[in-house]
Order: sequence, then structure tokens, then C-alpha cells
Amino acid sequence: MASVHTVAVIGAGIMGRGIAHVAALGGYRTILEDLLPASLRKAESEIRSNLEKGVELGKLERSAAEAALARIQFAGNVEEAAREADLVIEAVPEEMESKIEIFTLLDKICRPGTILASNTSSLSITEIASVTYRPRKCVGMHFFNPVHKMKLLEVVRALETDEETIAAASEVGRRMGKEVVVIRESPGFITSRINAMIGNEAFYMLQEGVASAADIDKALKLGLNHPMGPFELVDLVGLDTRLHILEYLHKSLGEKFRPAPLLVQHVKAGRLGRKTGRGVFEYPDQQKAKEKSSEAKVSH
Repeated sequence: MASVHTVAVIGAGIMGRGIAHVAALGGYRTILEDLLPASLRKAESEIRSNLEKGVELGKLERSAAEAALARIQFAGNVEEAAREADLVIEAVPEEMESKIEIFTLLDKICRPGTILASNTSSLSITEIASVTYRPRKCVGMHFFNPVHKMKLLEVVRALETDEETIAAASEVGRRMGKEVVVIRESPGFITSRINAMIGNEAFYMLQEGVASAADIDKALKLGLNHPMGPFELVDLVGLDTRLHILEYLHKSLGEKFRPAPLLVQHVKAGRLGRKTGRGVFEYPDQQKAKEKSSEAKVSH
């Protein structure tokens, strides 16, 4: 099995910084990359805050939290992050063009034995791997938000992924504290495919006036024992991300995944969820923070 000592994470957004958090806690030297200095600052602050919460709740020893922070290095360009890594996990937005661009670059930068993983929640790992000279070393590692709390990791086998790569990715996942399921590549994998269908049907029901968003969420939580309602979940994930997934599934698997018109309207209106302060529900705290940020930019 390939030995992994250093993990690089490309993209310091919500998923990237969460992956860096659990990689460092798992004992790996971790390099988190983003082109935007503000994203790296935010990532460092959030990782520090989440580790501190773990200590306060008694889930983590302070020495372990401090050791994890010490293992994380922040990088402002991909080459700096990836050239020494044994495993590179791409965590850029859910768009095939972006992921292909990153993998093309990584294939040139990384050592021949370096494993390249994508955190995609639905896109074809085989297609992403096809732009490299190392398709046997390419794999899907689908984490869930928030990464430091969610226990599942889907390890996705592409057409040419070899057993050594699957074994290494699975071992990294276990050291990160995850329960690992290995699946053969299929559009949407397991969770995204089922979640997309449930969430899309919820939008159709809301559009038809079957019930309010709050009552649809309540019904699934109390009646089906879901920890979150479909609208709470889509606001957390991002309505734009969910729409990208549905568009891909619709193209790949047919009419049953056609995005609900109401979801499309929300995205066109900029109602993308918690990250914008408004999705299906409203989040006043995020809206205020966004307004303050806009005011600060104007004042400069």
C-alpha cells in the first residue's frame, strides 16, 4: 500500500478547510492551499475555533488540538502545496472544468507516485482522471459537511483506479476518523444521488403548495428520523451546488432528476443558502456579516 505522510488540500473553502482539519488531527502533515489570502485567514481562524470547541466539549485533548494546528501549513499557490505531497485532495467548486484544470496542473507538478483525489460529490472521477498520466492513482474522496463532525467518507473507484490507491485513500479516511465505504463510480455515487432526489422532490412539493418549507422539514425529521430536513440541508450545502449536481444527474440519468423550477429560481435570485444569508430560509447573522464586508470594501 502507498505510504501517505503529507496531505495537500487544494481550496480553502468550507470543504477544504474541513478536510485539512481532519487530516491534521489524523496525524498527517497538512498543507492547505488557496489563491486568496483572505480565504486562508478565514480557514485558519475557523480550524482554530473548531478545535477549541472540541477541547471545551471534552471531545479533544488540548495537546492533540495544539499538535494538529502545528501540523497545518498554509500555501498561496498550488505548486508550493502539492510538490511534496503524497496525497493531494482537490476541493474546488463542483464544476468539471475547474476540476479538470486542477488535475491537469497537479499531474505536472506532483511526483509520479502521488495520489490525486477529488472531493466531488457527483462528477465522474474517470473523466477527471483522463486528463492525467496517472489514472491508476486518481480516486474520489467524497467528504460531508461539516467535515469535522460527519463520519462518512465515500471512496470512489474510477475505471482505472488501482487497488493500492483505494487502500491508501481508505486508510487515510480511517485515520481522519471516518467510516469508509468504497463504491464503483456512478453518477451521484450513493448519498448525492439519493439526497438530490429527496431535496428536489421537496422543492416540487413546496412549489405545488403541499406544505410550508418548515413543515416539510419537520415531517422528514420527525416522521422519517432524518437529522436535518431537506431545506435545512440544501441551505447548508448551497443551492447552487445542489443545482449543479441535479443538472449533472439529469444529463446522466434522465428526467427523474430534472431540477425543480423553484430551485432554479432561488439560484437565479442569488438565494444560495447560509453562505449568502438567504436560501429557502433566512439567516440574519450571515446577512449582517455580508453587509459589513460590503461596507468595508466600499470604504477602502
